[in-house]
Amino acid sequence: MPITRDDALALDAADPLAPFRDAFGLPQGLIYLDGNSLGPPPKAAHARLADVASREWGFDLIASWNVNGWMDAPLRAGAKLARLVGAKPDEVAVADSTSVNLFKLAAGALSLRPGRRTILSTAGEFPTDLYVLEGLAGLSGAQLKTVAPDALLDAIDEDTAVVVLTHVHYRTSRRWDMAAVNAAAHAKGALVLWDLSHTAGALAAGLNASGADLAVGCGYKYLNGGPGAPAWLYVAERHQAQIRSPLSGWMGHAEPFAFEDAYRPAGDIRAQLCGTPAILGIAALEAALDLQVQADPAAVEAKGLQLSQLFIDLVSEHCRELTLATPRDPQARGLHVSLTHPDGYAIVQALIARGVVGDFRAPDVLRFGFSPLILSHAEVFDAAAILREVLATRAYDRPEFRQRAAVT
Repeated sequence: MPITRDDALALDAADPLAPFRDAFGLPQGLIYLDGNSLGPPPKAAHARLADVASREWGFDLIASWNVNGWMDAPLRAGAKLARLVGAKPDEVAVADSTSVNLFKLAAGALSLRPGRRTILSTAGEFPTDLYVLEGLAGLSGAQLKTVAPDALLDAIDEDTAVVVLTHVHYRTSRRWDMAAVNAAAHAKGALVLWDLSHTAGALAAGLNASGADLAVGCGYKYLNGGPGAPAWLYVAERHQAQIRSPLSGWMGHAEPFAFEDAYRPAGDIRAQLCGTPAILGIAALEAALDLQVQADPAAVEAKGLQLSQLFIDLVSEHCRELTLATPRDPQARGLHVSLTHPDGYAIVQALIARGVVGDFRAPDVLRFGFSPLILSHAEVFDAAAILREVLATRAYDRPEFRQRAAVT
């Protein structure tokens, strides 16, 4: 039988993650389906930022590097984040941006596989990742090779140093089988570098359980660390002593305050740090992590897949002019759902005008994210109903909805 709104409310009444909603500051009446692009702020982040700015920075001043633990912030936050991605506490650090971390670890992978010169990825990856890899290849003498996703495993050969993949594809939400890709690469002597920007805080990634080598991710999507939040990186313990970062900054030195002329890298995850940590950004992210680690990652993933399945079922039944671009198999997708329509941009704008916030990706993709800690089943039901009404009445067919902004 078709699900009703009462069915959705019953699911919410039995939802163990429902209390987390009150921890976030969201406008009343807004259905926010864009947490996969920018997560909303936890209320605790506002209080934490105010405290760091007024008390630590404003009163303790430079003493805060020691008395308030600023020096340890990248590793302290990294240890908390490690619990969400299935890593050891000393395998994750918070630092820099996703792009910078991708560059560092891809170069590090080349250092671990001397004599191998191929960086392998797939066509259609997140563009920034490919741009970074292209730049690295130009500087290092390596070659970037991209293939169709279904040809990836067969393309790994004896010259492949590292395979670089986004675990959950930004456009389609397709999810790679992490363990299978790791095993295939390792069988050929190659490493794998994962971009978990659409995974951390959404799916139970299981980096160690899958045999992962390296990973990066952002802090502002499902981790709710705020716009431009510091990113993070993961280096499996077995690689930490040998991997070399191309950015040998003072925070990666074995003894930063020895102020030696020559660089001696730390022998652990600290070697992947570079410059002075962004304390305000880490403070906001850490406040969000303190909330996130209270939820079981497996339960978060299960609810997210249930919410996205509810949306897919309702759209498939009532919005047949939309085409599903996301895998139907829950185990083959992340927590966002992509639909296509020639008027996708205008439809998204009409939805936003009605209080349902999703986003658009050119040329025709409507994208909706299902953040488990902030969304209810009833909200998902209502969002699908509003989408149905927008389509049925062609409410999107207005000039103001078709005028594209620079950022959507």
